[in-house]
Amino acid sequence: MAKKTRTEEKFNYGESIRRLRQTGPQRLYLIWGPEDYLAEQYLSELRRLCVGEEADDFSYRKLNERDFSALALAEAIDSVPFLSERSMVEVRGVDLNKLSETDEVIKAISDIPDYCTVVFLCEPGFEPDKRLKLYKAFAKAGVEIHVTAQLSDALIKWIVKRFAASDKSIELNAAQRLITVSGDIMSGLIPEINKIAAYAKGDKVTIEDVNAVAHHIPEAVVFDMTESMARGEYNAAMSLLGELLDDKNNDPIMILAVLGNQMRQLYAASVAIQSGQGKDYLMKTCSLKHDFVASKLMTSARRFSQVQLRRAVELCAETDYAMKSSATEPKELLKECVMRIAAGETDA
Repeated sequence: MAKKTRTEEKFNYGESIRRLRQTGPQRLYLIWGPEDYLAEQYLSELRRLCVGEEADDFSYRKLNERDFSALALAEAIDSVPFLSERSMVEVRGVDLNKLSETDEVIKAISDIPDYCTVVFLCEPGFEPDKRLKLYKAFAKAGVEIHVTAQLSDALIKWIVKRFAASDKSIELNAAQRLITVSGDIMSGLIPEINKIAAYAKGDKVTIEDVNAVAHHIPEAVVFDMTESMARGEYNAAMSLLGELLDDKNNDPIMILAVLGNQMRQLYAASVAIQSGQGKDYLMKTCSLKHDFVASKLMTSARRFSQVQLRRAVELCAETDYAMKSSATEPKELLKECVMRIAAGETDA
């Protein structure tokens, strides 16, 4: 039986790579989470340590969702390495929550030879069901790597390096804006960085360059919309809502969910301000990864009364119910909700 190794609760890429190089490959890994770029980077380093840069088919075996079975896994694990000290089995894209051969897979991963490393690399949207005995077997026998988005400092350093590879520098506020508008997942940021680097006329990328060509995710547009409302710029807020609704990929219910989350964060920011708790309290309460986002929330929250924000949260909940229970067009309900929030409604 393979002995239990330490489960990584929070993913710090640099520290995880240092630990991997110090301790060497373990027998079993479960890699999952939204940050697929770093998942691939970790897998690449693990593969290099196990079987080298140019592994042969005897030492390095790959299984995917189409050809995976408990028998195929067991046979790959039992394959003795040839011309190398270790072997590696990579299992990619298998939904562990829906496996039918649970007992057989548990048996296979519970008796991995010392010379073999088995890695299950899951799709970015996958999250293991920790109630299942298969997950408990993974937790007992191996190392869980939950690849989350990186914190601000690490992510901004990475953005700076990516721009430097294109002979560009980037201002701090521009890097922060890029994270705000395009998200904090590296695989999503790479094409945006390439696009901005090609667009920017000078050697230094500015916030104007980011705003001009970077893809704006719905969360970013809603963020900008609530900032416009906080500043009293109602026409700008409604214009941004129009942009969201014009995109056929954006469902009104989804937009409302994002807006509701934003208003809850603003309400939490207001509570933090009035209680003297500050930005750290807000980041912990709302699970915010980036302090500059918390700072913007605190600034916007000061422009609303706490009663207005409480009512805004209620309006989002009431509108959600109406969307799911009435015959009124969801778009119209969403517009009404935004207008009532922008008007500063305080009473039900």
